[in-house]
Amino acid sequence: MAFSEFRPLDDKSLIEYIKAVPALSSILGNNVSDLSVKEVGDGNLNFVFILLNSSGSLVIKQALPYVRCIGESWPMTKERAYFESMALKEESRLCPEHVPQVYHFDRTMSLIAMRYIEPPHIILRKGLIAGIEYPLLAEHMADFMAKTLFFTSLLFRTTADHKRDVGEYCGNVELCRLTEQVVFSDPYKVSEYNRWTSPHLDSDAEAVREDNLLKLEVAELKSKFCERAQALIHGDLHTGSVMVTPESTQVIDPEFAFYGPIGFDIGAFLGNLILAFFSQDGHADQANDRKAYKEWILKTIEDTWDLFHQKFTALWDEHRDGAGEAYLPAIYNNPEVQLLVQKKYMTDLFHDSLGFGAAKMIRRIVGVVHVADFESITDADKRANCERRALNLAKMLLKERRKFEGIAEIVSAIREF
Repeated sequence: MAFSEFRPLDDKSLIEYIKAVPALSSILGNNVSDLSVKEVGDGNLNFVFILLNSSGSLVIKQALPYVRCIGESWPMTKERAYFESMALKEESRLCPEHVPQVYHFDRTMSLIAMRYIEPPHIILRKGLIAGIEYPLLAEHMADFMAKTLFFTSLLFRTTADHKRDVGEYCGNVELCRLTEQVVFSDPYKVSEYNRWTSPHLDSDAEAVREDNLLKLEVAELKSKFCERAQALIHGDLHTGSVMVTPESTQVIDPEFAFYGPIGFDIGAFLGNLILAFFSQDGHADQANDRKAYKEWILKTIEDTWDLFHQKFTALWDEHRDGAGEAYLPAIYNNPEVQLLVQKKYMTDLFHDSLGFGAAKMIRRIVGVVHVADFESITDADKRANCERRALNLAKMLLKERRKFEGIAEIVSAIREF
């Protein structure tokens, strides 16, 4: 252990820390004389440092005892770093091609050292704003979600192993409560943290707060989020938690990880793609009307779900006679009943994903912490128009999600809005 008590690191103290941890200094060739240190934490919670020299590279992420984007007035547990490190290690074990390796974790310093995801990787959200196509994105994200969610669920595991890990991750209660507040509560009431494009969306935000059917549906989703320990979920799988090139996809930042509803991860990713779709008109110009790019986003939404469904059920079929205790082979080994079970499970999961995705969309428009997809549209009238269409779609999906039978119907609905 490098330091005996917690302190926020800066460029200078970080170099002291590296020197004191052989596992890290060796990655950098035991040489800090030519070390470049850059703090790039543009997120809402943490410090993130990139360290580079002629011998090697790594990333250091340090959790702070408060919400960085708000300040010390909103305290936040540093223990989230412990759960992030555990989740990264587990996800990397299950899907090493899409998750960076963890080199070192220091619980006292709330610090994770991991593989540097090198340029030309950029945050997916930035790529979507720039109008860049990623031909393998749907395949890679479907692969990541299928593997991490299937192999940590009771379709694969025993109840004893499952309950042990559920209990461990229950310690991440503060970040779960943060999600409960900002996704399932604040947008539906008056809250000091809520904001929106005003005055353009004043009546839209009020309509959300006064929509009783919306409140009933979001209460059901909040209940599932709090009570249903289906699998180890990333917990914050938006387009800012994915780094990409046209050939590579890397999932980062699982500090919100816990055992929760599988649809929350799927919904978060699909919901953010839908936000990106609606933002495109705000980024269009005379040189590029973004129409072809919007079609690519719609295809990616459809392909992501279809490929996830295919990969997840293939894993289920492959391991149906394994240790998983959700559907015991002695009861469900008949091909007909197996088909019925899978159809019901995947239909329920699809509807959960739509609901959670819609809730995530709503909070990004009338709640706290918005998305750069919309925020980078400087014309407020144009931005509000994009946001309103996304908000109206999200409200419809949240209330009517059970009537949809497939992702193609969702794509059609998006087009209508």
